[in-house]
Amino acid sequence: MSKTYNVAVVGATGAVGIEMIKTLEKRNFPVGKLTLLASGRSAGKKLKFQGKDVTVQELTKDSFAGIHFALFSAGSGISKEFGPIAAKAGCVVVDNSSCFRMDPNVPLVVPEINAADAKQHKGIIANPNCTTAITLMALYPLHAAFGCTRIFASSYQAVSGTGAKAIAELERQVDQVVKGQPVTKEVYPHQIAFNVLPQVDSFLPTGYTKEEMKMENEGRKIMHHPKFRASVTCVRVPVYRAHSVAVSAEFEKPVTVEAALAALRKAPGLDVIDNPDKSEYPLPLYQTDKYNCAVGRLRKDCALDNGLCFWVSGDQLLKGAALNAVQIAEVLI
Repeated sequence: MSKTYNVAVVGATGAVGIEMIKTLEKRNFPVGKLTLLASGRSAGKKLKFQGKDVTVQELTKDSFAGIHFALFSAGSGISKEFGPIAAKAGCVVVDNSSCFRMDPNVPLVVPEINAADAKQHKGIIANPNCTTAITLMALYPLHAAFGCTRIFASSYQAVSGTGAKAIAELERQVDQVVKGQPVTKEVYPHQIAFNVLPQVDSFLPTGYTKEEMKMENEGRKIMHHPKFRASVTCVRVPVYRAHSVAVSAEFEKPVTVEAALAALRKAPGLDVIDNPDKSEYPLPLYQTDKYNCAVGRLRKDCALDNGLCFWVSGDQLLKGAALNAVQIAEVLI
């Protein structure tokens, strides 16, 4: 009998929680018992796992007895309160919020890049920001080969990054515009349908948003590269799920497109889609529901020495969240 593990999903009814449940099933994670946890108002709902109904329970401080892994995706406040409780109960917590990412005692892990860091955990492991994880899937293999000093990037972030309510808001607004009705908004400060918003997360005194600084701060920690610099503009676009990022990267060593493509083709979890003659490049529409991220549009950067431009796209709910969390648990078993 192979070993099984009792797994809890915290925030089970949210967009990421639902993907975590699907990912555990699709990847045949050796789940003994699955416990689904959420707020009191979601308790009693039923979700399917391996063809059976599992009833969602209310999250309490007693929820973690006998659990081996707890995958958290219920926001920073819940993680801050219940993460340490779960760890103390003997659980390994994989947390999808920003709560612990920059804590020096908590590993921040993308398994294809720094899987070994996961094994240094003290009960809690952090899942990175979705845009950062997707960008690094393409940037890290290039950094490993040529030594990346800095990047300039613009993100094209899907509404799934804000959660299930934002997906519903985009659907509703598209319908309203098509029918000539007044557009209603609840989630975003402006209409998102047929528009782009150059704001993801709240603004800092510098004029950057919190999301924009995650690329530099989390990138340094994940790549073990304390001097890495990133100037980023994060933009919300009317795409349902899968983020894309346009990156200009500068390297210490001279780099050619051919050498870069060779490095990227060997990288785990990454597909190269780069046939400009046939209009073939990564598209968020086609990266949706795919585990791998995709990179393309590789070219020499006109404005940087030893520079490369590329375009990377990946499913925000998978590599950007649920898949990465399950992969971290897989590293530990």
